[in-house]
Amino acid sequence: MKIAIMGSGGVGGYFGARLAQAGEEVTFIARGEHLAAIRHHGLALSSIEGDVTLDAARATDDPAEVGVVDAVIVAVKAWQVGEAAEAIRPMVGPKTLVLPLENGVEAADILADVLGAAPVLDGLCGILAWRESPGRIRHAGVAPFVRLGARHRGQDDAARRLRDALQRAPGVSAEMPDDIQAAVWSKFLFICAMSGIGAVTRAPIGVTRALPETRSLTERLLAEIEAVARARGVNLPEDAVTRALAFIDSLPAESTASMQRDIMAGRPSELDAQNGAVVRLGREVGVATPINDMIHAALLPQERAARGGEPPA
Repeated sequence: MKIAIMGSGGVGGYFGARLAQAGEEVTFIARGEHLAAIRHHGLALSSIEGDVTLDAARATDDPAEVGVVDAVIVAVKAWQVGEAAEAIRPMVGPKTLVLPLENGVEAADILADVLGAAPVLDGLCGILAWRESPGRIRHAGVAPFVRLGARHRGQDDAARRLRDALQRAPGVSAEMPDDIQAAVWSKFLFICAMSGIGAVTRAPIGVTRALPETRSLTERLLAEIEAVARARGVNLPEDAVTRALAFIDSLPAESTASMQRDIMAGRPSELDAQNGAVVRLGREVGVATPINDMIHAALLPQERAARGGEPPA
């Protein structure tokens, strides 16, 4: 398949490298020093699933150079999805699929608002990875997986082909769950709770899950997210919170969420797409979310400063 990776950091860099390793025609959309490093030295992936270097990786900062592709994997930050949707228009043809792998639960809707319903799938991934330096991706935890699903019947066959391509890639598992919305929200449960508690405490997961006070706060975050999902008609498994907490407990003790790392570095983050989304979506269905509201409010001054607003006093 001809596949474009929109956003070539930890997530896009990992899955794109594995797809290229499996023989798919992959083009990385990148910019700045990262793009220059890929063009001159290739893309290097250091992974607990096995290292790989793509010496002749295709990379560009101009999606129009790529032309129409079979699939676009969108792996930018959640707050960049709208801009990314506009940028990938030249790569989207009548049979193209667009697969979002963002944290959060709104990326597919944002893409569909820009590109129309026809190409956009629902999707999510699991991985602990980041861009270590220009041209280098580090995968340090979580057995990488992708879950995807059609949003309408006309996508089924093409979605299965994309799933099969991902499944052939080394170090990747891929599946099409019977209920993709339940899968998206199940992932959102643990990543939103982990992001929020990590960002407000500045501590790794090994600390926050061990301290009774912060573990209790994490459990209350999970309960609020579950309540919002159920109020919105999402058919989460009965043990969704238990599973999310078990996943948090299974992560390496030094693990941090990408939102947490961005906030700690003073960069724009996914705050609005994660804890902010819980508050916003909860209000729409009359569900109170006081813990998520507190975390969102506590982090908002720094978030606004990172985006060029007034710095915190």
